[in-house]
Amino acid sequence: MTTSMNVKVDPFTLEIVKDSLIATGDEMFYALARTSMSPIIYEVLDYASGLTDSKGQLLTQGNGVTGFIGMLTFMVKQTLKKFGEKDQLKPGDIVIINDPYGGGGSHLSDVGLVMPIFYKGEIVAFSANKAHWTEVGGKDPGSFSNDATEIFQEGLQFPCVKLYDEGKLNQPIVDIIESNVRFPELSLGDLWAQVAALRTGEKRVKELCEKHGEDVVLASVDHHLNQGEQMARKELVKLPKGTFKAESFIDDDGFGNGPFKIQVKVTITDEKFICDFRGSHPQVPGPINCSYTALVSAVRTIFLAITNPSQDVNDGVFRPLEIITDPKSVMAAERPAPVSIYWESMLAGADLIWQALAPELPERLSSGHLLSVCAVILAGNHHDTDEPFLIVEPSVGGWGAAKGQDGARGQFCIGDGETYNVPIEVAETRYGVMIDEYSLRTDGAGAGEYIGGAGVTRSYRAMTDNQMVSATFGRNKFMPWGSNGGEDGSPNEFIIEKANGEVDGPFGIYARYPLNKGDVVKLMTATGGGYGNPIARPEDQVALDVKNGYMSIEQAKEKFGVIVDRETYNVEGITEKRGE
Repeated sequence: MTTSMNVKVDPFTLEIVKDSLIATGDEMFYALARTSMSPIIYEVLDYASGLTDSKGQLLTQGNGVTGFIGMLTFMVKQTLKKFGEKDQLKPGDIVIINDPYGGGGSHLSDVGLVMPIFYKGEIVAFSANKAHWTEVGGKDPGSFSNDATEIFQEGLQFPCVKLYDEGKLNQPIVDIIESNVRFPELSLGDLWAQVAALRTGEKRVKELCEKHGEDVVLASVDHHLNQGEQMARKELVKLPKGTFKAESFIDDDGFGNGPFKIQVKVTITDEKFICDFRGSHPQVPGPINCSYTALVSAVRTIFLAITNPSQDVNDGVFRPLEIITDPKSVMAAERPAPVSIYWESMLAGADLIWQALAPELPERLSSGHLLSVCAVILAGNHHDTDEPFLIVEPSVGGWGAAKGQDGARGQFCIGDGETYNVPIEVAETRYGVMIDEYSLRTDGAGAGEYIGGAGVTRSYRAMTDNQMVSATFGRNKFMPWGSNGGEDGSPNEFIIEKANGEVDGPFGIYARYPLNKGDVVKLMTATGGGYGNPIARPEDQVALDVKNGYMSIEQAKEKFGVIVDRETYNVEGITEKRGE
């Protein structure tokens, strides 16, 4: 392969090519969204796409969910391991992979495609993407079952095999998908959208090679990776040095087992950022286990937040980062452990680092937030068409307060990143439900000088009989943590309000709860943790919080020591608590 080691390129050209690679990642991202078939992709943006170099080092990534930062790298490296050493990759090849344990895996629903990009007979880069399919088969609609006991119950496994071989479609793979998923038009539609995005990346990289020359492009790749490393190390030097520890618990595994203790030791030097999760609980019978590759993505996300969240993501950025786990732990599960709702452990890993360093970096890290994806699967038949429907979506909730600011309200968790809701109008049109309520959950939790952000309440009313809902609301027993004297937030939970007036719940994790016409599933997400002593919150601000509905008059008096008039919302006085 042509090397770029000794090529001298002027800095302007290096930057132009680098920015062109970044723009290619963005173009691939939008190409996938605009051609996909599933709302969880084109509305929610539960996918990622980008380019790697010929060794699998990430160059650029267009991201919907932060939980995929780093997974493209592992997908490409698995492809190289299987095919590259035997020189079995050819122009036109596209590999399909969703191996949770080694191939850039999360859970089986997140399906990845990898395409080698050839120029003059040499691999110069890879185009890759990963998207959450509405269906990949398995024992339950929506595929990610919250009561699976082994990987085989969770859907189709694609063990790094060729979907296209030298440009020719491997039709039997398509036939297998079509026969094993409940909504083949959605899954296959998303597959073709992913293929289109890969080919967009291939086209742009080849154009760059034609315009600037292969040597210049490869030199720019090296420049891009080295620049990412330099920027990360510059920020690393500014961080407090030492060893910082935190421990917490994961609620349960869906079968009532738990809680499961997890822990981290973060060591920061001028050269390294080491996260040692050894001593965390072994992998468990239920599907809250995460693989090592999923944990890496979560740790990368919080590492970016701590160092430089605005910089472009590439593998050079993460060269100072080291992650250590015990094998077969809940943080690094191995086959055939179930991993359907892997985000509960994955994001708990990021949260441990967050909690360990929040006291040291109050200007960068807030108090605890909702943490869980709070995923909902709702299936049944549509009331107008009698056709089957399937809702698969995450939930928004409250973020923690931070030094100088209240927590954000109604936002997705750290693992979802900059994704979106399925709009009410889309949901009521496509699905057999009516949305009775979508409002802020102002329960007054997360008291502090700066208050935690409110969660939300979202209520789905079944419009037909024989529907079912499966929901996974972690952080149900262990609340979003407050910091610097701030109080903890509230739990993620949901209840069932039946048409006959009965109420069942609250629940954290429940599989396939039956719903009949008129029954309502009421989903309630957490309020974030508070920051600072509640007594330090200005009296007038507390009165305004009451007026805005963020807390009750009773909470203002009890938590903040402020007496608020029920009619005018003016401050009537203060209690002894505030006067002390």
